[in-house]
Amino acid sequence: MNYYDSISKGYEELHKEEQEKKIKIIYKYLNPKKNDKLLDVGCGTGLTTIPWKCKKYGIDPAKKLLERANNKNEIEYKLAKAEDIPYNDNYFDYVISITAIQNFKNINKGLNEIKRVGKEKFILSFLKKSSKASEIKKLINSLFNVKKEIEEEKDIIFII
Repeated sequence: MNYYDSISKGYEELHKEEQEKKIKIIYKYLNPKKNDKLLDVGCGTGLTTIPWKCKKYGIDPAKKLLERANNKNEIEYKLAKAEDIPYNDNYFDYVISITAIQNFKNINKGLNEIKRVGKEKFILSFLKKSSKASEIKKLINSLFNVKKEIEEEKDIIFII
């Protein structure tokens, strides 16, 4: 059982307020249309997936978080890791990953997978206090055309 499975019952209590703050910021830059497809990589219980008014998909490697997420909205959730996203190339109009990248086992591979399944609109964030922060920042800047970098209370958010 991974860490997120072990805290699944209290996950929203622990993280809901902080994730909602980030969504508020992201709302200014992300405006999908009803038929656009959005993938949330590291979606957890769906806190960062639910707000968007489009066709929503979420992947997460924590089975117990996904079990809690499946009760909400019409979102297609799959048990999967960022390093092996089970969708075709260029399938999604938008790909987001909010506060999850620092948890990827292989950050380079995970970011390359995100790029592969997305078209050209991405929102990526990670904990700025992560020991991997400089590596993540470097990789994002080398793989994507970053339009804006926002330093939030706990995360660095990249608008791509």
